[in-house]
Amino acid sequence: MADNAVLTVAQMRAAEAAALRNGVEEWELMRTAGRAAAAWVARMAAGRSVAILCGPGNNGGDGYVIAETLRASGHDVKVIAPVEPKGAVAEKARACFAGTPTRAGRIDTAVVVDCLFGYGLDRRVESPFADLLEELGRSDAFRIAVDVPSAIASDSGEVLGPFADYNLTLALGAWKRAHFMMPAMARMGEKRLVPIGLDIEPSNCVLSKRPHFAPPEPDSHKYRRGLLAIVAGKMPGAPLLSAKAAMRSGAGYVKLLSDHSHPDAPAELVVADDPLDRALADERIDAILIGPGLGRDEAASQRLSEVLAAGRPTVLDADALHLLTPDLLDTRGKTPLIMSPHEGELSRLCKSFGIGSGNKLNTASCLAKSSGAFILAKGPDTVLASPEGQTMVFPSGSSWLSTAGTGDVLAGLVASRLAHHGDAMQAAEEGVWLHHEAARLAGPGFTAGELADAVRTAMAQLS
Repeated sequence: MADNAVLTVAQMRAAEAAALRNGVEEWELMRTAGRAAAAWVARMAAGRSVAILCGPGNNGGDGYVIAETLRASGHDVKVIAPVEPKGAVAEKARACFAGTPTRAGRIDTAVVVDCLFGYGLDRRVESPFADLLEELGRSDAFRIAVDVPSAIASDSGEVLGPFADYNLTLALGAWKRAHFMMPAMARMGEKRLVPIGLDIEPSNCVLSKRPHFAPPEPDSHKYRRGLLAIVAGKMPGAPLLSAKAAMRSGAGYVKLLSDHSHPDAPAELVVADDPLDRALADERIDAILIGPGLGRDEAASQRLSEVLAAGRPTVLDADALHLLTPDLLDTRGKTPLIMSPHEGELSRLCKSFGIGSGNKLNTASCLAKSSGAFILAKGPDTVLASPEGQTMVFPSGSSWLSTAGTGDVLAGLVASRLAHHGDAMQAAEEGVWLHHEAARLAGPGFTAGELADAVRTAMAQLS
């Protein structure tokens, strides 16, 4: 089983269909799923009363199985089902529940389990289900969503009706895209994957797993660990933040290419004021970062053109993304290019490259294919897409990252990892984990500079 596969609705249905073709009965699949979810519900309830909200489809069928499993174990459980089940398997699950469901009722239990719709919802939620979800939102119960919270479109994370905050979401069989996409992911609480016996094939979208950073080889030296050149521009602060992060995250040598002084630069940072074309001619450079503090004037555009023409592995961030046009990429060779846009920059790039609007994951994937670059679409729901069609999502990071300068730190981390080993997908993935771990270690209310300082300890925690 690919435990980090993130599936679309179509892929999940295909996995279930494959199980049925291989001899698994649909009722057995539902019973396995319901009992596995019931174990989590029982653990969270700890003897307290439970209400199961059951819809008409197979997610409701899972709910009836959960209810009967809890009832048979002595739990105080009730089922609220606004309509009768539809479909033979859901009807069988209802028939196996020895209790008496009610069509409506007050949510007055300590724990509520949402089994109204599951992962296949593709339309607005209307009454009586909308009324029940509104009441759920007003309840102070411990809320558990089974598979995907009701009123959520599984492939996009779009909200399609009243949406409560959940304490726990149980993903049945495989992760779904909505589990890691805003606005849905922010309100799902803790998320747990519940295996139900499906053979999940590797997917083109995966959940990133925690990396492990090995120490340098015994015979390493600064050039073998990677030389990163950071191209500065009009504003000195941003590239310095990138450099502080880069020096702590693997690169053996970080050089700031700047044509003005940086009195606040740390002593360990080499600042070079050679003409940019001459500086970029250094064959020892393993990667280049440009964008933080670059500016958006003609001089900045010229510096970006020179960097792209150099044909080195490159990270583009911030102002470089505002200056970038498709024709500027014509001078590049085959070396890796990573772009790390936030939401506004991603929108601008899509306009420049003729990419239509859509959810973040699909948009990043289309932009990666069109531009030939790796797209790290950062934010509370960070998405990484490769030109070959591979995509990656991440567990959520600290909301304290929503402060000025943290993107410059991330760019430095990604560029440092790229200089260190040259693998663009891996570098972007490692940069995100270091960013999140540094934020966790920095605690609440940190500045971007304090975040960069925490990178060294983050490296240790991930080693």
